[in-house]
Amino acid sequence: MGLGFGREDSNVRTRSANPAPAEDDDGAIGAQGRLITLEEGIYALSFPTAAPSGAAGGVRFPAIQVSAPPSDDYDMVEIVTGSGDLPEWCDAGGGVVVVKAPAGGGVVLVTTFGPVGGIEPVDVEIRPLGPGIGAPVSSAAPTPVRPAGQPPVRSEIVLHIEREGDRRFEAAGWVGTRGQRRRVEAFSVRPLDTLGPGDIEYKAFGPNGRETPWVSDAKLCGTRGRGLPLTGFAVRLAGHLSDRFDVVYEGAFFDSGVTGPVRNGEPCVPPVSDDPLEAINVRVVPRAAE
Repeated sequence: MGLGFGREDSNVRTRSANPAPAEDDDGAIGAQGRLITLEEGIYALSFPTAAPSGAAGGVRFPAIQVSAPPSDDYDMVEIVTGSGDLPEWCDAGGGVVVVKAPAGGGVVLVTTFGPVGGIEPVDVEIRPLGPGIGAPVSSAAPTPVRPAGQPPVRSEIVLHIEREGDRRFEAAGWVGTRGQRRRVEAFSVRPLDTLGPGDIEYKAFGPNGRETPWVSDAKLCGTRGRGLPLTGFAVRLAGHLSDRFDVVYEGAFFDSGVTGPVRNGEPCVPPVSDDPLEAINVRVVPRAAE
């Protein structure tokens, strides 16, 4: 069963203390949360104007926060931008928060804060914007969302990063030095369960149109000690696995930002020519049963 746009999973009500008490009460506020599951992609969450319900400590209620809670089933959603001074917050005047759900989908928590006992469920309109910031729309069919009980294949990624050398990561979201502008110069991918080392193949792209052959068996792909950044990469599965799994991946680049997600051997290259790679996100996911 696929994940629908804006499916409400649960409502959560909490009560918390405000460290700066209001003049007319003990500083307590109420909160009501709504957990929303999103398919892979970029979404605008729009909130209409609401009737003011009071203020305390300089905060006007209702106050609406969009957050990315940790999940055992999904990677973290990214809060991309918003209409307010703080991208994840809206007030009674309404607003928009743009989020990006990773390959395999993700969850966001929409929490409305206000006077205890006076919190009404917040209305939210969820509009899909596209498959990925800075990424061309792929002609490939969307990756099926994995069925419940079938987690991604555990994998290990080794990156050779400038000034840091080889670093080893478990492939559970972004790996590398995203946002720090340190170049990835080589990488490898190795499954830790379900698949063998030869079942994942990968290649690298470099400056001036350089391109490596496909490699596997956890061999490092790229260069060490030559100061040559990767400017793209691709990952695929051995042919006999193509009907059972999909490999989905994104790259973060110095100037282009995030490119992807792409899948199953498609080049993940930035729109800015020869833009150095600084982080990658690779997932091998079982295909949904027909």
